[in-house]
Amino acid sequence: MTRHETFPPSPIADKDLVLATDLDGTFLGGTDADRATFYNWIEANRARVGLIFVTGRDAGFISQMARRGEVPKPDYVVGDVGTTIAEMGKTDHFLSPIEMLEADIADAWGDAGTRVQAALRGVKGLRLQSTGFRYRASYDLDPDAFEDRAFDIVADLGLDALKSDNRFFDVLPKGVSKGPSLLRLLTHLGVQNHKTLVAGDTLNDLSMLRLGLPAVAVGGSEPALLAEVEPLDHVHVARGIGVAGIAEAITHLNLFPKS
Repeated sequence: MTRHETFPPSPIADKDLVLATDLDGTFLGGTDADRATFYNWIEANRARVGLIFVTGRDAGFISQMARRGEVPKPDYVVGDVGTTIAEMGKTDHFLSPIEMLEADIADAWGDAGTRVQAALRGVKGLRLQSTGFRYRASYDLDPDAFEDRAFDIVADLGLDALKSDNRFFDVLPKGVSKGPSLLRLLTHLGVQNHKTLVAGDTLNDLSMLRLGLPAVAVGGSEPALLAEVEPLDHVHVARGIGVAGIAEAITHLNLFPKS
């Protein structure tokens, strides 16, 4: 079996709608009532709706949320800002990385973690996050102290840097982010573009909103993201906050016709 081998369409490919959504500020955004209403709608329509979380969060965090019933159980996860591509177990809440889809990501990262930490040590405005990630290095960012030279340092290492929500700084393998990893997963699963809705709210969602798939920037999105998507006709800029914005886009784009 090679990483380029093709497969027959998966069960999720038969769904009428596949929601590929960011978590913080998007799927986890909105009022308690809005979240309850939208989550209940998903659960009532699981035969027709597939769910993919596309997030900066790690596998442990996502598994715990699903296990506690805080969110509907996703079918798949693109986590760690695109560096994890995994399937959630059908009978449990464990995430299993899809090795053939992650192979190129692992190759692109190599053993960069130690080099990144050494190179960015002493750069003001960055504090390394305590979570041990496999194929990324992530920092909390102080916008008042942050030094832009961090981008040049990362580029010299042959890696990509991503600043989002003016609070986070992620170092990623070259060419890897939410968008490319989501597209790799959708292609692997055989999901048709027109059945997919991509949802996000910050700059680390931009690469997936730019894919050309039906997309929504939910209400309350980062201004820098809104500026980037303003010329993109396929992106619906919602008024509704968080899940209310996702629901608004599903209706506006007529993505869930009555059966």
